[in-house]
Amino acid sequence: MLAEFLVNAFATLFVTIDPVGLAPMFLAITAGATAQTRKRIAVRATLIGGAILFLFLVAGKSVLGVLGISVPAFQIAGGLLLLMIAVEMVFEKRNRRKSESAEKAVAHQDELHAVAVFPLAIPLIAGPAAISAVILLSSQAPDSLSMAGLVSVILVIIGSCFVSFLLADRIERLMGDTAAMVVTRLLGVLLAALSVQFIADGVRALIAAG
Repeated sequence: MLAEFLVNAFATLFVTIDPVGLAPMFLAITAGATAQTRKRIAVRATLIGGAILFLFLVAGKSVLGVLGISVPAFQIAGGLLLLMIAVEMVFEKRNRRKSESAEKAVAHQDELHAVAVFPLAIPLIAGPAAISAVILLSSQAPDSLSMAGLVSVILVIIGSCFVSFLLADRIERLMGDTAAMVVTRLLGVLLAALSVQFIADGVRALIAAG
């Protein structure tokens, strides 16, 4: 049960955040920067993105309680949001939209280091879909051991983003346009299946509670 939960959590967050897919965008955002500057930007972006995800991991349920939103209702809403992301990935709309957002952000930044906060940390790492996934997964954790495992999974994903940033130029050369397109579509189909499962679990919980 624990292994299944952790595998599901890793797959959901990896597909949602897509550390490998962030590599080309990191290159575009930090164009012209030195290797040392890129490293500092990568460190700052991953630390801020990780802090935001952990904030919602800890306080997400409390926020829902204050707003009067039940966990099953959020499961359905979060599942629908993830499903929309999956559809964009399958039809290759998400990367184009994220790239356009990144380009607009860069055009309006006076300081290169500011891009570590926006758009790298928010919303490319800790975006609405990733935040929703973290709250959903935390609500599904059956015990403290599962929560500890979820913390480890988030750390691994954030670490993957950092490594992806550092190896961005190599990843882009190795994958090529065709490989990147195939991987994005496969991950999109996987995320679609996971999001439908979230929606089904939420509907089942609402029926049981009503």
